[in-house]
Amino acid sequence: MDNMDNCLICERIALIKENKNPYFVRELHTGYVVIGDQQRIEGYSLFLCKQHAYELHELEPHYRDEFLHEMAVVSEAVYHAFLPDKLNYSLLGVGRGLHMHWHIHPRRKGDMPVAGPVWQLGKELTDKKYNPTGEELETLKVKLNKELDKLL
Repeated sequence: MDNMDNCLICERIALIKENKNPYFVRELHTGYVVIGDQQRIEGYSLFLCKQHAYELHELEPHYRDEFLHEMAVVSEAVYHAFLPDKLNYSLLGVGRGLHMHWHIHPRRKGDMPVAGPVWQLGKELTDKKYNPTGEELETLKVKLNKELDKLL
């Protein structure tokens, strides 16, 4: 594994711990729930693993099982909060973002110009014009927290 000092996810987690990450929703035992920086796909949320690991098999079995269980709970909360037609889940990693983090995209009919994975949008997916306003972000966080309250 690379140095944690050059890890984008570790940086985001440090901001959460310093109460400086406005996208933070809730801390769970194995990870942190956050709203995605850009909301091209409304309700896009992430679940960041607390342990600096790149692969599921690097986690101790009990912790891994709890991490997967909590991801399922987070995704159910996303589903109920944002009412999609379908959820898409991704556990990806590249560059400074190898540290495990789940992308949870609430998908709706017609949300893409051409049917397929959100990643085909390229730079449009992360265009800053899709950053939520402070009020929009708070609304997203309240909706997701409300559903997490029901499940936890």
